[in-house]
Amino acid sequence: MAGKKKSSWVKTRHAIIMNLAKLVIIPMCKIKYHIDMVKCHDRRQMLIVFNHVTAYDQFFVAESLRLPIYFIASEDIFSMGFLSKLLRWAVAPIPIKKQAKDVTAVKTAIKVVKEGGSIALSPEGNRTYSGKLCHIKATIAPMARKFKLPIACYRIEGGYGVQPRWSNDVRKGTMKSYVSRIIEPEEYAEMTDDELMAAIVAEINVDERNIVGEYHSNTLAEYMERAIYVCPDCGLSRFESRGDIIKCLKCNKGMRYLPNKHFEGVGFDSPFEQVLDWYEYQENYVNKLDLVSREDEVIYEEKADLYKVNLYKNKELLESGIGIELKGGGIVFIHNDGRREEIPFADASAITVLGRNLLDIYCSDAVYQLKSDERFNALKFVHFYNRWNNIKKGHSNEQFLGL
Repeated sequence: MAGKKKSSWVKTRHAIIMNLAKLVIIPMCKIKYHIDMVKCHDRRQMLIVFNHVTAYDQFFVAESLRLPIYFIASEDIFSMGFLSKLLRWAVAPIPIKKQAKDVTAVKTAIKVVKEGGSIALSPEGNRTYSGKLCHIKATIAPMARKFKLPIACYRIEGGYGVQPRWSNDVRKGTMKSYVSRIIEPEEYAEMTDDELMAAIVAEINVDERNIVGEYHSNTLAEYMERAIYVCPDCGLSRFESRGDIIKCLKCNKGMRYLPNKHFEGVGFDSPFEQVLDWYEYQENYVNKLDLVSREDEVIYEEKADLYKVNLYKNKELLESGIGIELKGGGIVFIHNDGRREEIPFADASAITVLGRNLLDIYCSDAVYQLKSDERFNALKFVHFYNRWNNIKKGHSNEQFLGL
């Protein structure tokens, strides 16, 4: 009996649906983001790599490069029940595990390439909180070689000014997106993996400090506490933002965030010029903490709704409004019936932040998601987890904190 024929991943409807979606979404993006999406007239099959700045980056890419494109997307978008099923049917993104090497994702991408589709991905796998390119895994170069396609390096500039990851607000300013370079297969065949990585990073490495312009809003600093939790005077702290000012709740010092993306101290000289300067100071501060000696110390207390993520299926609400303790060596759930459930960092395979401030905790047999209020800082959990791991692995000088 003949074997069952494998179905193709690439389908005609995917390109049709994407083009129909763009008829609505692209005009909205132009109005909302004031973005200039520069057309690329090269219609060859390609691997497209782009820096990840906004929730609409994939549409910018699709508008500039009018190809049948299949985006590699992290697994969390495939756990939304019916919406995920609809997404799979409509445009068939390629799922990839965010925190591990995913051979299946690479095999699926190779299948798409063989069927004539182009592949698009953000090597960062994260939207930037600071305005600078996030960490890129070294596996990108060998994966790119497997496709044997021209590599289109796609830059998105000004997105952090228009809508930083930590903000709900879209500011009045301008953006631009374009293919900055196409690296031909013949070119990278002569490169080492390190050289290819360096070439890709050089093209998509947008540092917001170098993007000149003004971005106007009545709520310029609103929700910056999703990204900032270290005060230059108080150390680990909590912050509150209103309008264009973010204030430390320990010392009450406030910083005004200006339309040119610079800080101005309220009644004092600001120690930081831009968010990236503060963010890097924060990372340096955390990288000096000895969290191993503080494993049992409760450093932060929060409230959140607790979900279980059934990967590639849905999310299930387990309990609302539970207490959360962030310790130097783990996380504690304080259930409404008084039970304490501890997840030591040693038992977590990964801790990641999704969207603006959702927190996913990967354990051996489950994935939990914490959803708190709008001002919740999920980033500190990721930083503490990676700092603890770096020390435990004997890499106390390692600077990478997970994003």
